[in-house]
Amino acid sequence: MAINTSSGRSGGRGRRRGGQRTPMADINVTPFVDVMLVLLIIFMVTAPLLVTGVPVELPESRANALEQPQEPIEIAIDQSGTTFIDGTQVAPSELPARLEEIAGAQDAAKPRQIMLRGDTSISYGQMMRVMGELNRAGLNSVSLVTTGSSGEN
Repeated sequence: MAINTSSGRSGGRGRRRGGQRTPMADINVTPFVDVMLVLLIIFMVTAPLLVTGVPVELPESRANALEQPQEPIEIAIDQSGTTFIDGTQVAPSELPARLEEIAGAQDAAKPRQIMLRGDTSISYGQMMRVMGELNRAGLNSVSLVTTGSSGEN
């Protein structure tokens, strides 16, 4: 059996005439905080998964050829991994010196474009080795050459 501890007609806290409760004016933020903490945990768990790479097969390019004001320097890597600069074979030990020579001979305001061609059978590491040497020599205007798509979609 319940007992009313309020005295008289004034009613206790939260009571009004006729025995009805008054609406509570305070905002209960506990559910809001609970939802925010759950969302924070979800984002903390899923964020590292978003930066991992997914292996994809890249499509062929149908882009138009770029206009070149100067003749670009062509660097090619054939299927055996041999590097060529403008058709001349370069030994792996000579590559850094040749690239620094090219970088020193060009105008810094208008650097020559480097066209890098790589055979599809070479490893990604071989291509990155050449690109790393290009970057170290200061030759940063590099374009990767692909074959155009022959089919219309």
